[in-house]
This record gives sequence, C-alpha cells and structure tokens, in this order.
Amino acid sequence: MEQKRTTALPPEAELERQMEFIQQIRKENEAYTAKTGRQKKFYSLAMGCQMNAHDSEKLEGMLDEMGYVRTDEETDADFIIYNTCCVRENAELKVYGKLGWLKHYKKENPDAVVALCGCMMQQDSVLQTIRQKYRHVDLVFGTFNLYKLPELMKTREESKSTVFDIWQEHQEVVEDLPSIRHFPYKASVNIMFGCNNFCSYCIVPYVRGRERSRNPEDILEEIKKLVADGVKEVMLLGQNVNSYGKTLENPITFAQFLRQVNEIEGLERIRFMTSHPKDMSDELIAAMKDCDKVCKNLHLPFQSGSSEILKKMNRHYTKEGYLELVRKVKEAMPDITLSTDIIVGFPGETEEDFLETLDVIRQVRYCTAFTFIYSKRTGTPAATMENQVPEDVVKERFGRMLDVLNPIVHEVTQEQVGKVLPVLVEECSKQDAGILTGRTEQNTLVHFAGDATLIGQIVPVKITENKTFYVIGERM
Repeated sequence: MEQKRTTALPPEAELERQMEFIQQIRKENEAYTAKTGRQKKFYSLAMGCQMNAHDSEKLEGMLDEMGYVRTDEETDADFIIYNTCCVRENAELKVYGKLGWLKHYKKENPDAVVALCGCMMQQDSVLQTIRQKYRHVDLVFGTFNLYKLPELMKTREESKSTVFDIWQEHQEVVEDLPSIRHFPYKASVNIMFGCNNFCSYCIVPYVRGRERSRNPEDILEEIKKLVADGVKEVMLLGQNVNSYGKTLENPITFAQFLRQVNEIEGLERIRFMTSHPKDMSDELIAAMKDCDKVCKNLHLPFQSGSSEILKKMNRHYTKEGYLELVRKVKEAMPDITLSTDIIVGFPGETEEDFLETLDVIRQVRYCTAFTFIYSKRTGTPAATMENQVPEDVVKERFGRMLDVLNPIVHEVTQEQVGKVLPVLVEECSKQDAGILTGRTEQNTLVHFAGDATLIGQIVPVKITENKTFYVIGERM
C-alpha cells in the first residue's frame, strides 16, 4: 500500500506521536515475550557514508525503545532493516543480492519483517524493481522520513501489505529521537542535511534534497547532552559542512559555529566532514587553528587533479586553487594530516588528466584516501557524457594510482613513529582482548597493549611501529 503523507505536525508534536507508536509496539513485544519466553530481535545494516551510519543509530534507538534486542545474525532476526546507499553501483547490487536471499528466509519465517530505507529508495527505478521482483519486502521509505519508522511499522502490521512511504522533499527536522551510539565515548551529530553542489557524477542532491541547516542552538544542546552522557569526541556531519548556516533565518558561518562548539565544557575532541574545497574559507582555517579541541586532521576531497575534469565534474575549483588551499592549511597547522576522495576514470579522462591526479597526490601527501573507480549513476549528468573510459584502462590507472598513493601513506604514518601522542581508546581488539585500539588526533588507528578499563579515556601512547594503515604503540 502507499502510505499517504499527512499534513506535517510541528516537530515536537511529531516526536510525541511517534513515541506513542513506539509504546504501542513495545507493549505488543512484551506480551509476545511473556507468551513465548523470547524477545524479538532486530538486525540492522548501514551501507555507505557516515551520514547513513548515524541515521541507523537513530533507527536502532527506536527499535530498542520498542523492545527489540539487537542481533548480528540476519537468520536470527524478526525485523531486518537495510539503510541503503546509491553512490556506487556495487552498493545497490549488494542490496539486491541480500533481498534475493531474504525471499527464501521469509518463506521459512513468514512473520519476519523486512524494511528498506535510505538513499537507494529515493530512485523511481529502484522502487519499480522492488514492486516487481521483491514483493516479500514489507516497508520501504527514504531519506526524509526516517523518524516515521514506528508509524510505518504499525501501518504495515494493520494493513498486512507492503508499505511504501517515499517523500520527494524534506519538511521538518524532528529532534530528540532515541539513538544507540556504536561507541559510548564518541558520537556523530548531523548539523545539516542535503546538498546544493550538484557535482555531475553524484546522485546525493537528488536523493537527500537541497541543503538545509539545523539551528545552532539545537545542535549545541544535543552535544551538551552527549557530553553529559560520557561522550568525549563528536563528529559534525554534513554533505558540505563548509556551507553550514547559509540557509538559516539568522545566518552563521561554519567557522563561527565551530568556535561555539569548542566552548562546550567537557568536550575534548571535535571532527567534521565533509569539507568542499570551494567553500573552505580563510576564516575556517583560522578557527581550526585557534580551537584547541578541533582535531588536526582534515578530510578535503579533490576527486581529480585535472582542472579540465574538475570543470566537467562541476566542482567549482581548479587544481591550482586546491593546492593553494592545502598550502594555507599546512602553513596554519604544520602538524595537520589530510585525507581525501579520488575518482579514477571519469568520462573524458585522458592519460594527461590522470597524471595530474598523481601529481596532486605527490604534492599534498595524504595520510589516507578513499579511492573509487568512476561509477555511472543513472540520473546524473555524467552518466550521459561522451568518452566513457574503457574498463581495462580505468583498472590499470587505478592500480598505478595505488602504487603512488600507498608508499606516501606509509611515509606520512612513519612521521609519527617515536612520538608520544594522545589516543582516544575505543575498544578491545576482536582478535585479542589484551590489545586496545584507538585513534590519534590525526585519525591514525593505533593498537597497543592494555585492559578494557581504559576504553573511553584519552591516554598517552608512544608510537613504536608503522604498519602503513595503522600503527603499533605502547602506553606511557
């Protein structure tokens, strides 16, 4: 059935309404447990970016309030939810593969509920495929109405049919939803939603909508509550955090807001992503330098080193402009590390264009990079561009890029060996309970011997060995 969108309530009233549905479902689950002796379980999988991961924390928080307990096995779950990504074709193929398997699972477990949400669901072609080939799916909703999960679950229960609830635009931001953090001592916080950049290869603006910022007062209050609950590090999330505040009734720059977050008592570390180079201002660089809690690590995607390809990508900066920006950042903060995103094989990319990308890698010297082979996304301008690069050429270039990138990553990591660095301890190693893992300010992953009582603390660790993508250390 198609869920009809009702007139939007004020956010506070909408939250109260969804909490009523949560309590109804909780009572039903408690009655089920009393009758059967077992609790209902949920399985949750977030694909794609950190925004999706944070959205899934809220979905999981609501399910927890409903009386479900988490399981890491899909075959043990009464409620299965996939929060999908559509940025890469492989992510979509993974979803379809899982749905094919779930068809058999549902035959053996007809009472199990399967839900799909997230970016992939905002595409008409995907919805058509689900309706035609995957009729065992019970709930389908998108990126704009995650908070309606309790209502949609109740609607599906009463209607006994698949519920589709896809919105084409965003309305209210519903605050204070229940949430389960994956780490007790660090948390992600959405400061804005959507994107106005329309890079020619990217589907995100079409599936997450136009840019809109949350009120700074609401964000600051959320962070203060997190700190009171034991959080020491926050990650401020947005598709382009550098343009935060422009759509507010009382505009504020991201740099100004960053200084406000830095004043929160008890908070020890601040990270943010993603930064678009075209909006990276001198004011923000100064704020990063001045704010003692802002980690000295910056994710600054450059995508391609060719100014010609950047123009086709609709990125609004040149290779020279990007390198000048990096120079300013490193001049202000000599100890900073930079990470990035790189796309190989964008339509029309020549060998000369590719060599420009290698040149940027060599000049900037990244601590890590998220590297991608160009993936054609239906509905984006790049999908219909001429001169699509042959697959064998793209794969050969991709390998050559890694041959240049990885030794530089090793060299950058090597610079930390011998130093004593503060490390936020995150968890015990899954292979050895006597080994702890955590991260430095520069976002380097560190393994060192210690016991679980240190989890959540920031401790000094001497870096002793470089393993390229992580380091070994010893507690001082």
